[in-house]
Amino acid sequence: MKRTHHCAQLTPSDLHATVSLAGWVDSVRDHGGIIFVDLRDRQGITQVKFDTNLRAEAALLKAESVIAVTGKVELRPEAMMNKNLPTGQVELDASELVVHNISETPPFPLTDAGGDKVNEDLRLTYRYLDLRRPKMRKNLLTRHRATKAVRDYFDAQEFIEVETPALFKSTPEGAREYLVPSRIHPGEFYALSQSPQQFKQILMVAGVEKYFQIARCFRDEDLRSDRQMEFTQIDVEASFIDREGIYTLFEGMLKKVWQEVLQHDLPTPFPRLAYHDAMNRYGVDKPDTRFALELVDLSDTFKTSGFKVFASTIASGGCVKAFNAKGLADITQGEIGALEEIAKSLGAKGLAFIKVEAGEWKSPIVKFFSEAEKAALTQRLSIADGDIVFFAAATWDRACAILGRTRLEAAQLLVKRGRLTIRADQWNFLWVVDFPLMSYDEETKRYVATHHPFTAPVPEDAVLIDSDPKAVRGQHYDVVLNGMELGGGSIRIHQPTLQKKIFEDVLKIPADVVESRFGYMLKAFTYGAPPHGGIAFGLDRMVALLCGTTSIRDVIAFPKTQKAQDLMAQSPTPVTAKQLKDLHIQTVIPPQ
Repeated sequence: MKRTHHCAQLTPSDLHATVSLAGWVDSVRDHGGIIFVDLRDRQGITQVKFDTNLRAEAALLKAESVIAVTGKVELRPEAMMNKNLPTGQVELDASELVVHNISETPPFPLTDAGGDKVNEDLRLTYRYLDLRRPKMRKNLLTRHRATKAVRDYFDAQEFIEVETPALFKSTPEGAREYLVPSRIHPGEFYALSQSPQQFKQILMVAGVEKYFQIARCFRDEDLRSDRQMEFTQIDVEASFIDREGIYTLFEGMLKKVWQEVLQHDLPTPFPRLAYHDAMNRYGVDKPDTRFALELVDLSDTFKTSGFKVFASTIASGGCVKAFNAKGLADITQGEIGALEEIAKSLGAKGLAFIKVEAGEWKSPIVKFFSEAEKAALTQRLSIADGDIVFFAAATWDRACAILGRTRLEAAQLLVKRGRLTIRADQWNFLWVVDFPLMSYDEETKRYVATHHPFTAPVPEDAVLIDSDPKAVRGQHYDVVLNGMELGGGSIRIHQPTLQKKIFEDVLKIPADVVESRFGYMLKAFTYGAPPHGGIAFGLDRMVALLCGTTSIRDVIAFPKTQKAQDLMAQSPTPVTAKQLKDLHIQTVIPPQ
């Protein structure tokens, strides 16, 4: 039986027409002599009426069974019309029924409310049922529309979509990789590509000039709500472009996506915030700017303080920072304890604070402050009755991290009390720029690339590469939305001599290792590499925000759990001894 219409299509204009529908039984209602079935497909629902000759067959139907029906379109009685459905004025009077499949009773309700209440592991075990829920179906549609908008945009900008290999060579200095053994070359391995980075730069040497790809990438990382072991990124590279060109290009893409998917006009250009300003004001390089609670550096105030903890920290090169969580003085001991545990996990010994209630400053550390210091605090933090001020005294990066996380937690406590509004549909995009090109790793006692080793230095800082690498800013940029990093990229190094210098002289990678891992790339650069730059943008994270969910698992058709398992297909699984033998591999299982 070939269907003639979908289940959200019929209206009074189709009255008396003979049509065929197919789909899933959403519900069955027995009204004595007549059985009503709500028939559902991916477009919507139509009510089907079974009486007399088909009543007995229809009575055997169960929810989620798959059927096809033919019949005439009739007008529903006025009292039975459903104004909430596009098809709510009509029903199909069935004359023919084909039962394709009778369903067992689903393990959880396939409604949005019902499905949201069950354990996520159960939903993922029966993902094919979970995806029948309206919300999940809408998420997949939103992903499709966003991806299509991206492709349409870059096509209009004359970019070429090029697929790059998933099987690449191992580059172990990055994130952990998934290794794939070679049967043909015993003892040798491919690595699943973490990113098309090197290939897209080679494409610039090849003269492609404008490349993009909806790229599948793989990283063997610990999973969380915004991270999967296999993920999708919008990958872009262009020749003869500078940072301003990248900003304009990607703002245009995001503007199109938000317009196509949400019918929302994003204002452009996006604000820009230097890395050090972001850290100093918000304690993180991906700040949520939908609310204030900004950090203030008080090192000058406490430089000669009688409070030795603060003074000694500053004297040893650290700093004292604080922020005012206005209106949160009624914080409970349990909430304070939770914040202290977070601070300790970030390297703090505790979390100093001052409450102001009924005009009184309450804190074990207040007695150490002079009146001048208290006056400075009041003025610089706008302290008033009902406020609580949190402090961190540590190295600059640690103080930022402690208060940056505390700021986010305090904001949620204020939201919970109804004293702060953070709207999910407020789109605070910004570019974070001027990251340091290099960071110093105390554990290995060497410099490491803050972004990746292909990032070009800011031209005016390049002279400092030999004398003070930490002072060199990279031409690196991140696009941030509401506290989430959506993507990052950079203008690349295109001169082989500079790239080799970064590898060997700054990052201290031995010359033979550089040759084995990147020799082909350095060789390519000697044949006329154009200036180029690009960005990689998380499609999964973007779609999650468009759908209003905090977990990217909700916008991926078949995600892995936080334990890196596919509960539906039950993977990973052991393989046979023959498979291992063919791959020249022996496994050693660690004792449990």
